[in-house]
Amino acid sequence: MFRNSIRQKIVGIAAGLIILAVITSLLSMVMAGQVGHLLDELTNRYIPAYGHLARVNIRALERSLAMRRMMMAKMQAPGEDSGYESARKAFEEIEPLIKREADAARVLIDAIIADPSTPSDNAALGRLDDRIDNAVNDLLMRLNAENKTLLEQIEAKDFAAAKATTLRADALRDDFNTRIEGIRADMLAQVASAAAKVMSAQQRAIIISGVVTAIAAILGFVFAMLVGSGITRPVMRLLESTREVEAGRLDGAITITTQDEIGQLSAAFNRMIETLRHNQRIRETFGRYINPRIAEGLLEQPAIAATEGQRRVMTVMFCDMKGFTSLSEGVTPSGLVKIMNLYLSTMSAPVHAHRGIIDKYIGDAIMAYWGAPFVEEAEQTHLAALAAIDMIGQVNQLRKDLPELLGVRVIPADCDIRIGIATGEALVGSIGSEFMMSYTVLGDTVNLASRLEGANKFYGSRSLISEATAAACAATIELREIDRLVVMGQTQPVAVFEILGKKDELTPAQTELRQRYADGLAAYRDRRWDDAEQAFAAALAAAPGDGPSIAMKARVAAFVQNPPAADWDGAWHPERK
Repeated sequence: MFRNSIRQKIVGIAAGLIILAVITSLLSMVMAGQVGHLLDELTNRYIPAYGHLARVNIRALERSLAMRRMMMAKMQAPGEDSGYESARKAFEEIEPLIKREADAARVLIDAIIADPSTPSDNAALGRLDDRIDNAVNDLLMRLNAENKTLLEQIEAKDFAAAKATTLRADALRDDFNTRIEGIRADMLAQVASAAAKVMSAQQRAIIISGVVTAIAAILGFVFAMLVGSGITRPVMRLLESTREVEAGRLDGAITITTQDEIGQLSAAFNRMIETLRHNQRIRETFGRYINPRIAEGLLEQPAIAATEGQRRVMTVMFCDMKGFTSLSEGVTPSGLVKIMNLYLSTMSAPVHAHRGIIDKYIGDAIMAYWGAPFVEEAEQTHLAALAAIDMIGQVNQLRKDLPELLGVRVIPADCDIRIGIATGEALVGSIGSEFMMSYTVLGDTVNLASRLEGANKFYGSRSLISEATAAACAATIELREIDRLVVMGQTQPVAVFEILGKKDELTPAQTELRQRYADGLAAYRDRRWDDAEQAFAAALAAAPGDGPSIAMKARVAAFVQNPPAADWDGAWHPERK
C-alpha cells in the first residue's frame, strides 16, 4: 500500500528516471573513455612505431645509395673529390639516424607492453623488440665492418677488391632490409590488430550503451506505469463509483488501496455514499408519511413553501369507505389494520397513477388534490375524474381480497366507496405551527368536496362532483346531472353530477339511464310529479338498482303526498329532509 503523497510519487518517478539517465551516461562515458584510450595508444604508439621501422628501412636504402655514389665519385677523373666528400658525409650521417629510428620504435613497443590497461599481444611485441635489437646490433655491426673495408678499398682505388666487398655488403644489407621488412610487416599486423580491437571496443560500447539505455527506458517505463497505475486505478474506481451515484445506485463502495490524497478522497467519497444511503432511507421512510412530490417540490421550488399561502384553482377529492363500521365490528385490531392498509393502498394507487397528491388519511377517508405546481390547471379535473373511475373499478377486487385477508367467507354487502370531487379557488401553502407544518389546501372548495362525498349517502351513488368540475372535464368524461342541492354550511344550491365513465365508452344501458334520468329530473323541477315518477321508473328499468333513480323516485312520491312550498327552488336541502 502506497503511503506517500501524489507529489512524492511524482518526484520519486522523476528522481528514478534521472538516476537511470545518470547511470546510463556514466556507463557511456566510461566505455567511451576506454575506446579513447585504445585509440590513443593506436595513434601515439602503434602507428608511430610502425613509422619508425619504415624509416629504418628507408635509411638503410639511402645509406646503400650513398655508398654507391662514393664509389662512382672515386671512379671519375681526378678533381671530382667534392662529389665523393658529399656522398661520404651523407653516408656517415645516416647510421645514427637508423639507430635513432630503431631505438624510437623499441621505446614505443616497450611502452605498449608496459601498459596493462590495454589489451595487447605482449609476447608478439616482445619478440619484435628482440628482432629489432638483433637486426640493428648484429647485422648493422657486420654491415658497418664491410662498409669500413669498402671505404678503405675505395680510398686506395682498389676497385676490384671493392667490387667483391660491395657484393658482400649488398648481401648483408639485403638481409638487414629483409629482417626490417619482416619486423615492419609483423608490426603492421599488430597495428591492424590494435585497430580491430579499437573498432570492436567501440562497437561493443555502442551496443552496451544501447542495451543499457533500453533497459533504463524499460525500467523507467515499468516504474512509471506501476506508480502511475497506483494513481490512476483508484481515480478510475472513483470515477466509476461517481457515475454509479449519478445513476442513483448507492450500493457500492470504493476499496481504499492508498493513503495519499486519492485515498483520502476515496474515504470521503465512501462517507458521502453512506450519508446519501442514510438520507435515502430517511426519504423512503418519510416518503410514506409525506408525499415525495411535495417534498421534492419544497426542495426544488422553495417558493411553494411560503407560509402565507397562495390562492389557486385546485381540484379536491374525498373518498370514504361505505360500510366500514359494520365491516370493522368484531375484527381484531390487527385485522382492522390489515383492512385499512389494503383499502387505503388499493384506493391510493389510482390517485398516484393519475398524478394526484394524497394530502392525508382521516380514518377510512382519503383526501387528495390536483393542481399547480404538480399538474397543469387545464388537466386537473380530467385526472381527478380518471382517478375516480379507476377507484370505482377497484371495488369488486377489494370485495374479493378482503375475505381472504380476514379469513372469512363473505363481507357485508354494503362494502363500497363514496367519492366527492370539487373544483375551485383554494388556499394552498404550508399550514401549521412552529413545531409542525403541512403543505395542504384549505377553503370552501375543500369543504364542498367533503360535503359531496357525504351527499352520496342521500343518492345511493358512488361519486358526486361539483358543477365546476363537471364543466372542466365534460370534454373527456361522461357525466349525468344528479340534482341541485344546498350542502351543509352553504346557502346557495349547486348542481352536482355523477361520473359515468370515459368519453364515448358508455353502454347502451348507461346511455338510456342518463336520458331517462334527465327527463325525470326536468319533470321533477317542473313539479310534474307523475311524469317524473314515470321517467325515474324508466331509468330503473334501464339500470335496476340505480341509487339516484331510487332516491329521486322516493322523493317524488314524498312530494306527491306532501308538496313543497310555493317558493321551492327545485334544490334539495338535506338538512331539511
